[in-house]
Amino acid sequence: MKRLFSSFQNRCLALAVVVALCQTSQSFGQFFGAQRSVGGISIDANGAVAAPTVEQERQLAEVLQKARVEVPADLEPFAQLRAVSLKHIEAALAKCAAEGIAVPEDIKYLAGLQRVEYVLVYPELNDIVLAGPAEGWRFDALGNVVGATTSRPVVLLDDLMVALRTSDSSRLEAISCSIDPTPAGIKRVRSLLGSMRTVSGRQPDRRPIEQAMGPQVVSVTGVPGDSHFARVMVAADFRMKRLAMNFQPAPVEAMPSFMQLISSSRQQVRNMTPRWWLASNYEPLAKDANGLAWQLRGQGVKCLTEEDHFNSEGKREKSVQADSLAQQWAQNMTDRYQELAEQDSAFGQLRNVMDLAVVAALINMEGLLDVAGLEIPQLLQTSEPLRYDVPKTVDAQASFIRQRGKWVVSASGGVQLFPWHVADRSEEVADIAPIREQFATDTSNWYRQ
Repeated sequence: MKRLFSSFQNRCLALAVVVALCQTSQSFGQFFGAQRSVGGISIDANGAVAAPTVEQERQLAEVLQKARVEVPADLEPFAQLRAVSLKHIEAALAKCAAEGIAVPEDIKYLAGLQRVEYVLVYPELNDIVLAGPAEGWRFDALGNVVGATTSRPVVLLDDLMVALRTSDSSRLEAISCSIDPTPAGIKRVRSLLGSMRTVSGRQPDRRPIEQAMGPQVVSVTGVPGDSHFARVMVAADFRMKRLAMNFQPAPVEAMPSFMQLISSSRQQVRNMTPRWWLASNYEPLAKDANGLAWQLRGQGVKCLTEEDHFNSEGKREKSVQADSLAQQWAQNMTDRYQELAEQDSAFGQLRNVMDLAVVAALINMEGLLDVAGLEIPQLLQTSEPLRYDVPKTVDAQASFIRQRGKWVVSASGGVQLFPWHVADRSEEVADIAPIREQFATDTSNWYRQ
C-alpha cells in the first residue's frame, strides 16, 4: 500500500482543539438524541439492542410528523451527479463554531448525496470534492433521512467525520461489528437441548432456551461505539439476522428466510449454527492518469457465510465452509441487496458508511489532502458528531427447525470492512477525467451540479 505513514495522522496531532464546537440544531439534536428507536433498532441507556416496540414506533411516527424538513429549492430535484466541496464544508463548520450557531441541515445531509461515487481533487483550487446522485430529503418510517423520491438513505456529515478520523486505525484494524452468543450461553443451551431430544418432536417453548442463551454480546471495532456509524452497522447486522431467522418478513419478493429454505428443502443441514456477515463488495477503483479523479464502483455490500463449531465449553473453536442452504441464503441476500436497500434504509445506510470508509482510506493512502493543499481541522478533529447510546447486548431470540434431533436456535455474524484493501485496488480509466472537468467550473458555492 502507498504512503502507509502519511501526514494524515500528523495533521490531526498538530491541530489544537481550541475552537468552540458547533452546536447541533434543536430540532435535529432533540430528534436523534432523544429517540432511542431511530434507524430500525432500539438501544436503551444500558446498551440493550432490540427491535422497536409498537409503542416506540408510534412515538417515533408522532415525532416524525412534527419534524421540520427544510430543503433549499435548488437541492430538491433529483440530480444524477451533485458534488460537495470539503473546502467549503470546512469553512462553514469553522463559521458555525466561531459564531456559536447550528450547522445548517443541508450541510449535515451533504446536499442530499445518496452515495459517494467520485472523489475529485483540485490542487489549483485547494479542494477535494465528493460527488454522487442526490436530491431533496425527508424522514422515512425508521427515522432515517432518505431521498424524497428514491427513498435511498442520504450520506451524513457525521458519518463522513467519523470515517475521516478513523482512517489511520482502519489501515490495520477492521471496521466491524458482531453480535455473538457467549460461551456460557452456548453451553447452557446445549445442555437444555440435549434433554429435549428425548421428548416427542414437538417444538419446544422459546422462553427457557432464550433464557439459557442469555444476552448476546455486541462488539464494535474501528469506530467509536457511540457514533452513528457504529449504530448503522449494528442495525444492519441485527435486521439481517431477523430476516434470516424469520422474525420479520423481507420487504422484497423472492427472499425467503433461512428457516423457510430449510423447511422447503429435503436437504439435510450439517450444522445448525449459521453465521452470516456483511462485507465490502467493490470492483477496483477507477482513476484518471493523474490520480486526481477517482470512482467507486460496484454494489458496495455482499453477504458471506460460515459455520461455527464450538467446543464443550461453548467457545468458538473454528469456522468452516457453510452448508449449501446457508450459502444460498447469503447469495440471495447479496443478489437482492440493491433492492433491499431501497426498501429498508438500514441496509442503504450501511452501504453509505462503507463508501465513506473507502473514501477516507483513499484520501489517506494517496495523500490527497497534501496533493490538494487542503487542511480540514473541523472535519478531522474539532467539530463534534452526535453521540448515541453504545450498543452492548442483544437478548437472544430462538427460532426452531427440527432436523434429525437438531434445532436451529440462533444465528451469529456481523459486519466487516477493510477499507484500505478496497482503496488499494485501482485501474486507470480514461473516461472519468471529464467528470472532474465538469465540477471545476463553479467554485463559489459549497455544492455544485
